[in-house]
Amino acid sequence: MSVSVLVRPSKIAYVILDNASIHTAKKLKPYWDLLEEKGIRFYFLPPYSPELNRIELLWHKMKYEWLPFKTFMPDELEQAIDEIGRGFGSQYTLTFC
Repeated sequence: MSVSVLVRPSKIAYVILDNASIHTAKKLKPYWDLLEEKGIRFYFLPPYSPELNRIELLWHKMKYEWLPFKTFMPDELEQAIDEIGRGFGSQYTLTFC
């Protein structure tokens, strides 16, 4: 993996990450340090904080309100999720307040 940071931001940039293993791997430590030297700060969400992770809120809404309660074959589930994606913003809406 190579990381290139060509310009130093004029302000500090914050990146919010969950605790996925790819984000916390020890091999990435030198890259985090390099990016922090360039003015990028990393904020890790608490280990279990679905209320702070918008994708968790969206997936909860999809599972319990927008998808029918039934068993899906993998291709059926993918099709149902794609349909929600096509209708997101008009037929399916989500408020983060």
